[in-house]
Amino acid sequence: MSLPNNLQAALPLPPFARAAFGIANTILNWELRRITRRRLALLDDYQLADIGLTAEDAAMEAEKPFWRP
Repeated sequence: MSLPNNLQAALPLPPFARAAFGIANTILNWELRRITRRRLALLDDYQLADIGLTAEDAAMEAEKPFWRP
């Protein structure tokens, strides 16, 4: 018997699937931080001022490891 789509979405995931999705989500967040920090390091003073950061603020953020929020 097949469940309607709206019921399938409401059912909780099995424990292994929840763990797998949690790990995948963590890795994706790490990658996003890594990319964002690398790009932040490439901005010039004018661009940093436009987003309200100083060069020192940007350097501190860019030097953080990807796993540190």
